[in-house]
Amino acid sequence: MDILGTTLRICVDDLEAAVAFYEDLTGSSALRFERGGVSVAAISCFLLMSGPESELEILRKVTATIAVEDVDAAHASLVRVGAQIIAGPVATPVGRNLIALHPDGSVFEYVDRNPGV
Repeated sequence: MDILGTTLRICVDDLEAAVAFYEDLTGSSALRFERGGVSVAAISCFLLMSGPESELEILRKVTATIAVEDVDAAHASLVRVGAQIIAGPVATPVGRNLIALHPDGSVFEYVDRNPGV
């Protein structure tokens, strides 16, 4: 499986202040969406999330988001090497994702940019 990039996940209390900081830092504009009561802003390699603590508590368990070409291929590779798929694959506003528990206890989100699949 080829890894195309990673995104750092950051839970914030004040999304607007964080968006302003990271947009200024990176020179990029935020792509915003809502998911499960959580407001999300993707800016360059940063994924900012703000919302109810009960939702953020779950999101904090995911170490990073890993971009792959195809979530189905990632799914097959992860299962083959002993990872446990704990959610997905499911559609997102920009593609598909899944959450995997690695044998060492790490939790990662894998995403692709295949919204039509």
